[in-house]
Amino acid sequence: MKILLDRQSARPLYLQIRDRVQRLIRSGALQPGSRLPSIRALAREIRVSPLTVTEAYGMLEGDDLVYAQPGSGYFVRVPPAEVPAATSAFAPAQTVIIQEPQQSGFCEQFTASSQLQARPDLIDFSSGFPHLGEQKDFARLARRAVSQSKDTLLRYGLPQGQPILRQQITQLLVQQGLAVAPEQLLITNGSQQGLALAMQYYLKPGDWVIVESPTYHGAIALLETLGARIVGIPMQADGINLTLLEQYLHSHRPRLIYTISTLHNPTGITTPSDHRQQLIAIANRYDCLVLEDNAYEGLHFEPVPPPLKAFDPHDRVTYVGTFSKTLMPGLRVGYLVAPEAHRQGLLRQMLLHDFHVATLSQAVVSEYLATGYYRRHLDRLRMQNRQNRDRMLQALSQHFPDGTTWTIPQGGFFLWVHLPEPFPIQRISQAALQQGVLIACGSAFFPKQQGYPALRLNFSLPPEEIVKGIAILGRLLQQHRIAALRPDRASNSERKRYRVR
Repeated sequence: MKILLDRQSARPLYLQIRDRVQRLIRSGALQPGSRLPSIRALAREIRVSPLTVTEAYGMLEGDDLVYAQPGSGYFVRVPPAEVPAATSAFAPAQTVIIQEPQQSGFCEQFTASSQLQARPDLIDFSSGFPHLGEQKDFARLARRAVSQSKDTLLRYGLPQGQPILRQQITQLLVQQGLAVAPEQLLITNGSQQGLALAMQYYLKPGDWVIVESPTYHGAIALLETLGARIVGIPMQADGINLTLLEQYLHSHRPRLIYTISTLHNPTGITTPSDHRQQLIAIANRYDCLVLEDNAYEGLHFEPVPPPLKAFDPHDRVTYVGTFSKTLMPGLRVGYLVAPEAHRQGLLRQMLLHDFHVATLSQAVVSEYLATGYYRRHLDRLRMQNRQNRDRMLQALSQHFPDGTTWTIPQGGFFLWVHLPEPFPIQRISQAALQQGVLIACGSAFFPKQQGYPALRLNFSLPPEEIVKGIAILGRLLQQHRIAALRPDRASNSERKRYRVR
């Protein structure tokens, strides 16, 4: 395997190695099953450090072109069979259907999903938990983090977070198109605490707040607890309806707009750059603050625009991110980018909640970022989630009723499924749970649980679980359709059309 490096090039050496091996694989020069040179052997041959080769091989593994076999080395992967991606036009309802308003909200759904995790047979489409698989590097990196930070782990840390971690996060944000200084960052216990801090700081009971409809049900729960008055503006295929947004800004003068611009929860929609610029311009005209929740930033399969915060000349956007969806939920490390005028106020709010995020969790995340393992892990996770998304799209087209539409997200791990008629989703979800499938009913994601019939489905699951779970859900929906057809009005052709597959 001949690899020539241009040491005068600005392109890093590990990327040059990755590019060359990638070309050899895709051209057929390296056949499936071929063993790559060992890390040490290749490092000696091309005169680079073993860490450089490790970086390159890790990226190739993330590209799903090679795999590591413990004790044997790296091998060219046999390409998986192509899964044709299903297509469907997402057509969100413009009329509101009050749908079983006593369904479980955020806290009940989270608790139920957490408790049911112990069931080995459970297929959990309902949760926002990523399926991360084995974290084989965690123990080693955690030990290294402890050994390097042992003098600081036993003491109180800075309330805004460890300086090295804040510096590393700013470097990540620059790659996403957002240039901020470490001093603007506040490390939080996941993005949920970041949202809570911002909402509690900016709002008082009775304030109007605009949200997308549907939106993240955890944010709705927070706003309801604070006594805010919520206005839900319908989501369209490219994001929140900007015409209605301006009308409500003019009539209600809300204090805050809460938005998820990239890989929206629950719909998976990513708004285009022009939509983001228009939203910021409207917020500026009406002097309204913006809270941008980008918990799924970094999980995109295709390029996405810079965050709203990057289009924010008047510094009115508070940006919230997290490592819970990309690394490990249990570490509880998120971050908040605070506007200059509100930085000290948000920091005081943090001190009232919690002195600081656990220093051990911060040290572990910092070690992942410093060693490059986070980037390689993210590459693998994106590849895995893209394959899982396509598998779910295919299963939906096979098993769900005619007339069903869904979003096709550019990343993350949620599909938003719009059902063609007002199915009794609560009863169907109970029947699904009896068969080992847990789902999130769409009404939980609308203010006051008022919306159209829909489901949020998490595709960050093993492929075999996706196929099995979607088949079960499709069968239950088809059975309801058959039962709903009155015998005296259903023709034979109609019954055949709704036959359970």
